[in-house]
Amino acid sequence: MDSLLQGILDSYSGYANHLYQEIFFNGTRSYFWWLIIVSLFFLGLEWIKPWRKDQAKFRKDFWLDFFYMFFNFFLFWLLIYNAASDVVVMFFNDLVLSLTGIDLQSSNPLVSAPLWLILLVGFIVRDFVQWWTHRLLHRVPFLWNFHKVHHSVREMGFAAHLRYHWMETVVYRSIEYIPLALLGLNLHDFFIIHIFTLAVGHYNHSNISISPKWTGLFLCIVIGLSCILGIADISFLVDSSIALKLGFIIGLAFFGYFVLSRAMPYLFNSPEMHIWHHSKTLPDDHQYGVNFGLSLAIWDYAFGTAHIPHSGRDISLGFEGVEDFPKSFMAQASYGITSKK
Repeated sequence: MDSLLQGILDSYSGYANHLYQEIFFNGTRSYFWWLIIVSLFFLGLEWIKPWRKDQAKFRKDFWLDFFYMFFNFFLFWLLIYNAASDVVVMFFNDLVLSLTGIDLQSSNPLVSAPLWLILLVGFIVRDFVQWWTHRLLHRVPFLWNFHKVHHSVREMGFAAHLRYHWMETVVYRSIEYIPLALLGLNLHDFFIIHIFTLAVGHYNHSNISISPKWTGLFLCIVIGLSCILGIADISFLVDSSIALKLGFIIGLAFFGYFVLSRAMPYLFNSPEMHIWHHSKTLPDDHQYGVNFGLSLAIWDYAFGTAHIPHSGRDISLGFEGVEDFPKSFMAQASYGITSKK
């Protein structure tokens, strides 16, 4: 009995030590601090220039969503940085090798590809898989009961992005893991993609409305900085002169503001588009939902689920019966498992 108790204590102390290292010693690879920085950025934008000006700075259920952000951070850390480790990748590769004779890691063309291509392909594939998974959450009643937690948001704000049932993490990660493993993505690649999609998801749920010209400019500046800092593995920019780096950034900024901006509403999700996904009233021909895109909008336009009839700034959010949906975290966390529907 004593040894069992000691084992439990050792497990928790070991996990606490890992979290301590993650928060205080992982530097630019700390998901915890990226979550803080991205969240503060969008909170500031909401306060400076809110889309719904009569919405309180700390909107309805803000602190509940704030708690969800950190609860799901710990869950993400557990499932991705522990469960989805290199050991799992090796096991999956060995399984395919034994069944088919194909070595996924050595035969994968992305293994020797530059990092920018790996990130681009990984981002697009992951977003496409997530788009279909998101539709599944709306279409299958059992999964919809979990997804209702996210749709119980009555006032939209950046923190609503991470209000979701813990079972959603299990569903998303289980479905998206195999295609990402097939692509040969490692945890470092996945981390970079996840931070970018975290920012886009915060933006989609934020109480802001920004011109596509500025979002196009901002996206191109982020891409430019990633190239200059070596994140995208473009070596000639890392070793180039300051003048060339500055010219590269300025050129990309002009491209984003004047050219890419025209396509931004059709390429990327936005608050103006995503608000309709949370609409309490759905179109008659799309009773299972619209605008399923998490980061990219192209899937909704390609498959006919895009729906922006007019400015949705003040529409009612939720679903039929949302008024009676559980309000506390514990009741929501158990909803779909122990609750009667």
